[in-house]
Amino acid sequence: MIDKLELYFKAAQSAKIGIWKMNLQTEDVFWDAVTKHILEVPEDFNPVNGSGINFYTEGENRDKMMRLINSAITDGISFEDKFQITTGKNNIRYIECICQVEIVDGIPTQLLGTFQDITKEQNLINELQLSVEKFSSVFSSANDAIFIIDASNGIITDYNPRAAELTEYNSDELIGLHNSTLFPIEYQKQVRYFLTQNRTNDEFTVNEACIKTKSGESIPVEIASGKRFQVNRITYLVCYFRDISERKNVEEKLNLLSLAASETTDTIVIANPQGEAIWANNAYLELTGLSIEEVIGQKPCYLSRGPETDLQSTLLMKKAIQDKKSIKITILNYNKQKEKYWFELNITTAFDSDNNLINFIGVGRDVTLRIEKEIELKQLLEVTSQQNDKLYNFTHIVSHNIRSHTSNLAMIVDVIENTDDIAEKLSYFDLFKEGTEKLSETIEYLNEIITIQKKTNIAKKKINLKDEIEKTKSALSLVIKESQIAISHTIPEDLFVYVIPAYLDSILLNLFTNAIKYKSRKRKAFLEIGYEINETYTVLNFKDNGLGLNLVKNGHKIFGMYKTFHGNEDAKGIGLYMTKNQLEAMDGKIEVESEVDHGSTFKIYLNEK
Repeated sequence: MIDKLELYFKAAQSAKIGIWKMNLQTEDVFWDAVTKHILEVPEDFNPVNGSGINFYTEGENRDKMMRLINSAITDGISFEDKFQITTGKNNIRYIECICQVEIVDGIPTQLLGTFQDITKEQNLINELQLSVEKFSSVFSSANDAIFIIDASNGIITDYNPRAAELTEYNSDELIGLHNSTLFPIEYQKQVRYFLTQNRTNDEFTVNEACIKTKSGESIPVEIASGKRFQVNRITYLVCYFRDISERKNVEEKLNLLSLAASETTDTIVIANPQGEAIWANNAYLELTGLSIEEVIGQKPCYLSRGPETDLQSTLLMKKAIQDKKSIKITILNYNKQKEKYWFELNITTAFDSDNNLINFIGVGRDVTLRIEKEIELKQLLEVTSQQNDKLYNFTHIVSHNIRSHTSNLAMIVDVIENTDDIAEKLSYFDLFKEGTEKLSETIEYLNEIITIQKKTNIAKKKINLKDEIEKTKSALSLVIKESQIAISHTIPEDLFVYVIPAYLDSILLNLFTNAIKYKSRKRKAFLEIGYEINETYTVLNFKDNGLGLNLVKNGHKIFGMYKTFHGNEDAKGIGLYMTKNQLEAMDGKIEVESEVDHGSTFKIYLNEK
């Protein structure tokens, strides 16, 4: 018997199973070396009754052990259970304790048991339980429908709540249902092939299909199948069904919008928050002559700039983009061939749900024909306005000047008719003659102005400007000498202008005589003639130091007919009016700078085209 007990102890020690016993009559306690090793106490540790209970983790474990020990001592009930302990070195371990009760004459006399460290096994079990809990949680709460299918026959063996919700089948109906039942006929072959491939290749794959719910509704889904797994020699597939109805609807709308944006005759460019193009439609590419590769990544407004592009409009667009604001603008652009076109552009901004700018959307159209018509109309309005002004002057002549002359003549005739004194009658003939000469002079001026305005298509000729100035100066030599005015110029010998010779002669004569008529008695008079040439005009400057004009008061009427400002008896108020008309007939213009008692500078713009 002793040999068998020693053999048992050796076998238990080899298996790392501890032996313990407690004599209930003598209260002697025995722990073998393995038990002491598990409890991490010294080999010479001498246990007594009650030594062991403190190793059991306080709480549920200790309470359970105390309850089981008491039952064994009191009632002779053996037990076998697992506990968590804290060793002598404060390490947490899991042990399995078996207790057998020896009973003599119906009274428990001794407890004998084993003590085995199962920490590794218990930790593994704990991890498995945690994994199972996690999987169960994911399986139950997943937004995707999950089906576990027997790979050998396609039968559904398990599913999560979302699967029932999506398919409208209940538990009794889904378990045991063949997976093909969930798909419309036209998709069954595709899905069968998909699942077969997945089962064969054992890879994670995704496919799109439609399922048919219990009520017959067709729902687009994305099917994902994971790797197969085996339980009890049965191979299973885990399939995930994701409802993609909303995504499909959005895709369909996007396709329609994309088709509309691509085919519309309006140009569309979409840019990122930095204003760089990320997409452009065909209409934009056709209008600009650019390829999509030339547009992507570039700022469209810079691609379309040209010599006549309005800088102010460009700056307005730049500021709107910097401020992330929408803007509507019409601007002159250039295509790739450097051809001009008018572009009406509406830039709008797009923001995400967090109010972050995501895109600029530019929608535009070629409005060249409309703008050209508007410019033409504006020019016609300007011409009409000028004609109205001229008509007003003629009306003034007819209604005031000519009528004044005719009234004066009628009054003289009336006086002559009503007097019997021959000498008195004869005395009025000089007045009558003077009146008819004034009337004739007015009509002559009127006729000359009409002639200027009618002959707008008279061909210009190339004239040497210096020669013309010298001729005018020579023609007025006596008047210039009497007035003692100093006339000088810087016109070079090789400066030629394209003008109507008679008009240039009249213009020079008027400006020379004006400088003489309106010289100041306070200082020695001079007239300086200079010139400058710009892209469009040859500009002649006639600067004098005469009486000058109050332009604030009279600037608006200085070039009007019969406008005089200094009270000279020989002033007709017709010279500058004719000069202006003659310059405009040659597509030129006249400007004046003047200050009272300091002099005037008239600028004559001769159009060389």
